[in-house]
Amino acid sequence: MKFGWLASHESNQPEVLIEQAVLAEEVGFDAVFASDHFHPWVDQESAAGFVWTWLGSVAARTSTVELATAVTTPLFHYHPAMVAQAAATVDRLSAGRFMLGVGTGENINSGPMGYPFPPYAERIERMDEALEIMHRLLAGEKVDFDGTHYTVDKAKLYSPPLSRVPIPMGAGGPKSAAFAGANADGLITSVKDPAEALANVIKPFREMAELHGRTDPTILATRWVVLADDDGEAWEALAAMRGLRAPGRLDEVDPMVLRQRADELDRADVLSRYTVVSDAEQLIDAYRPLVTEIGADYVSIQVASTDPERTIRLIGHEVLPALRALT
Repeated sequence: MKFGWLASHESNQPEVLIEQAVLAEEVGFDAVFASDHFHPWVDQESAAGFVWTWLGSVAARTSTVELATAVTTPLFHYHPAMVAQAAATVDRLSAGRFMLGVGTGENINSGPMGYPFPPYAERIERMDEALEIMHRLLAGEKVDFDGTHYTVDKAKLYSPPLSRVPIPMGAGGPKSAAFAGANADGLITSVKDPAEALANVIKPFREMAELHGRTDPTILATRWVVLADDDGEAWEALAAMRGLRAPGRLDEVDPMVLRQRADELDRADVLSRYTVVSDAEQLIDAYRPLVTEIGADYVSIQVASTDPERTIRLIGHEVLPALRALT
């Protein structure tokens, strides 16, 4: 089991996140995961750096941590062939340490550039085509593809990856989980209730993966946690992420609107949707189910706090050793 730090590109500027990634490696994390956003969740106290440039910089500043997108969307503003090229380049720059996490996305990342955000049926249809294109290109093929949504004409990666690049897919329900089991190399899922995640996401994923001959599929489990001494500090820590719980978040393009909607909500209600802890022992308890009940291959630690550097050190020195002992 491996443990990764989630570098939130919606919360911190890219130069700050580079230092977080370097520190995460220093204190013992096995991986660094990065979100990929064009717009953040609110228009204040936020950021939205270009993850692919950032990954190249982190690859040059680190030597052992695995790197991964968690997640990027290869459906609209990125052509899947371009995503494959970017993934191959990061894999080379990191000496084979890259994993390409993908998902069907939100309108906040494609709508600002004029792309439509169609219903789920079309997005998963696009993902089906995108995964085929990316898998084939990353495997070294010269690809011709004429699909409903994408066309590829004798495309080939002339700077191929140094090693096989796995492509896990994000899923929050049984339909996407089953699709990931059939078409992706692994599952990325956010866990709030372990029993619910096991029944509704992980079970259908594993069943479909086994049906397609994958006997040991990769599972990356994550959980949003807030580290704070009181509700006031917790709200400050969540400043950049509070729009994530606003109504209509999947369809909206303007972070200002999401911020306004979030600020109309009851703060106690918003905070209740997160796991709020105050010390290392409670952090261990928050992530314990991902180790002992979910049994994930990767545990992504996503902790919002007012002092991320201090938090990374605390987790590295006190939380990771305890979680590793549980494995």
